[in-house]
Amino acid sequence: MSEITDEDRERVKLLHLITTSKNEFKNLSLDQLKRLQELVEKKDYSHDKKAHKSKVKLLGKINVRIYELTEGRGIWG
Repeated sequence: MSEITDEDRERVKLLHLITTSKNEFKNLSLDQLKRLQELVEKKDYSHDKKAHKSKVKLLGKINVRIYELTEGRGIWG
């Protein structure tokens, strides 16, 4: 069994912040979002098709929120 790393702990902590809130990503700062994006991208879920699909979906949501914070509220909002 693989050892739990500090990065694993940090990733779980950030994921916990977005899953325990109705506003999901709105509670995270830009730096936290970028760090979460980096940590999720590093994690390999190729052995589990469902987990990999969830990872891709989550990365899409993170990218949207980063775009909203850097470029303004969004195209339609």
